[in-house]
Amino acid sequence: QVQLVESGGGLVQAGGSLRLACEASVRLVSIDTMGWYRQGPDNQRELVAQITSGGSTNYAAPVKGRFTISTNNAKNTVYLQMNSLKPEDTAVYYCNAYRGFPPKNYWGQGTQVSVSS
Repeated sequence: QVQLVESGGGLVQAGGSLRLACEASVRLVSIDTMGWYRQGPDNQRELVAQITSGGSTNYAAPVKGRFTISTNNAKNTVYLQMNSLKPEDTAVYYCNAYRGFPPKNYWGQGTQVSVSS
């Protein structure tokens, strides 16, 4: 079982920055992929960024060049640094942990990010 606790959301003006953090209850090296997803007003949950246990990263097109995902293995924590925020980034952001064997997804409780214009 993996428990994830997010923090760092809030209200920011367009052009501003926020950093989200997600602390896992297990060592990150035991998780195949950590990721951030978001769910906006349309209620569709979409991938924002992922990082594998090997350090490979993947970003959704709308956030590429603005957001950065990183990990601190000593703290079992994954971060999402969000710069140049836009109103369309407004959403609830969820931390995700994926283990491939057996395949299972774990989710945090979500943290609200609101960007005003």
